[in-house]
Amino acid sequence: MNLPVTVTPDGLSDVLLNVAPVRPVFIWGAPGIGKSALVEQFAEEVGLPCVSLLGSQLAPEDIIGIPQIQDDVSTFLPPKMIARKEPYVLFLDELNACSQDVQRAFYSLIHEKRIGEYHLPEGSVVIGAGNRTQDSAIVKTMSSALINRMFHVQLKTDTRQWLSWAYDAGIHPWVTDYISQRPDHLFSEPPKTEEPYSTPRSWHMLSDALKEYHAGEKDIPQETLRVLTYGMLSPSHAGMFLAFTKQLKNTHLLDEIITQKAKWPSNPEERDVLYFLAQSFRAKLCRELPKSKQEISGGMLSFIYRAKGMIKELSAINFEIAQMVVSSGDRDTLPEWFLVEVIRDMPRLISNSVSRKDGN
Repeated sequence: MNLPVTVTPDGLSDVLLNVAPVRPVFIWGAPGIGKSALVEQFAEEVGLPCVSLLGSQLAPEDIIGIPQIQDDVSTFLPPKMIARKEPYVLFLDELNACSQDVQRAFYSLIHEKRIGEYHLPEGSVVIGAGNRTQDSAIVKTMSSALINRMFHVQLKTDTRQWLSWAYDAGIHPWVTDYISQRPDHLFSEPPKTEEPYSTPRSWHMLSDALKEYHAGEKDIPQETLRVLTYGMLSPSHAGMFLAFTKQLKNTHLLDEIITQKAKWPSNPEERDVLYFLAQSFRAKLCRELPKSKQEISGGMLSFIYRAKGMIKELSAINFEIAQMVVSSGDRDTLPEWFLVEVIRDMPRLISNSVSRKDGN
């Protein structure tokens, strides 16, 4: 399932607080974006314990229990984990990864909060979650009957909200500083091939590893850092993160280039740092430049003038990297009015970029 409307983590928290107590909620989303953590946070906020079941590891008897003879009749005894006396949050993770038999076992539990003759304590909440088909995860078709028993919501990442959480959670400063400069690198869609990719969870794992290595107050060898980053992040993000760590002695280098307190690094051995800064510069332009020229404020004019100057300075150091700044991206593109001004001031830069794109 891929819903046309998505919610941020804050939006999902609001949905859970207002909908989950009265109707079962199913959360759709890619692996690693925080579905489980948000359910646990909801349980804590409402003061209920959270019991998690992993759908991909369940058999029908794990839900309905096993039969036992009592007074010459059989009765099913539900599992101890589910059969509780006090209200709780039952979290059915990877619900759409379980077999059709297990899905059928969930029908009455989700719809009526009942297993056989056992009813969940009054005030209990049932929440499900699962990945989408395009996520290359273990996903089975969910029956229409089960779909129709739940309210569905699709979660998306939000960098601002994640950073707010990360600062409070003590995420390693290298990670928070990097994501603040490259918010588009917080999450990447799962690849079709078997390789690591960037998610809030993988950045959290990298943070944990960095803190372990830094616990001894020693510098992390560059080769070790390569192993860590390429083992947890999308390959392109890993390379950029490594370049970022090389310029940590001046974490605000891009801002200083903008204010003309520093210059683009021009030494050949700093080429990866130059590429990282140029990518960060492009991301900043895509994020901060207004979509239409009519929206330009007085304070923005000086930044626009400086941005064009920086592109010209960059092209004198590395023409291809300068082309990368103004080229069309897969997700974010520069405003057309800005590209028109760049064409007017630097026609060779744009014409070469366009001809290369057409040639491809």
